[in-house]
Amino acid sequence: MNAVFRKLQTSVTQQACVLNLTLTLCRATPSIQHPVWASVSERQYKSMPTHGVGRWRHLLPKEAPRKKKDKHQMKEILAETETAYGTLNVKVSGYDMTLVEHYSQYIHNLCNRIGIKVAESYALPTKSTEVMLMQEQGTKMYADAVLKTHERVVQLSCLDTAVCPVFMDILLKNQPEGVELSVKQHNEADFQARFKGRPELEGLIAQMNH
Repeated sequence: MNAVFRKLQTSVTQQACVLNLTLTLCRATPSIQHPVWASVSERQYKSMPTHGVGRWRHLLPKEAPRKKKDKHQMKEILAETETAYGTLNVKVSGYDMTLVEHYSQYIHNLCNRIGIKVAESYALPTKSTEVMLMQEQGTKMYADAVLKTHERVVQLSCLDTAVCPVFMDILLKNQPEGVELSVKQHNEADFQARFKGRPELEGLIAQMNH
């Protein structure tokens, strides 16, 4: 028994020595810290490649290429028939822009109510007219006022001949003072009047052509 007890005692003492050596070595060696845990300010992941992580545009369907806007072209002028007129221009003009605008809106709404097809509704360039006065004693003239004429056009298509007299009667009865009303057949000159002229540009184009 004494021999067995001595062997156990020696093995326990040896194990205790080994444990003491390992503890001393662990205390002597410095602790290794992870670079991310060491300091929060160090952001090393910014320099690492992402390999397209987070990209989503390839998941969307490809958009068709945008076409270049063509210049505004004149629409086909409808010819008149036995029961209907062709393309008509109802033009409203006056010096007061508010009256002209409201009256053109009234015409457009009236056409929608009674079933007249409106092809287009647009404004023409404003025209300016200078009123010149001459002095009582002398021949020198000076500008007294500048009058601006505002014009709006409501373009109708296929107006029925039976509805036209009633339609015109309503327009004339509700025509405000100071506003002129005219109805005529649409032509190419009316289409060109929609665009403001640029004489300086037209002169340069003429020089280039010559």
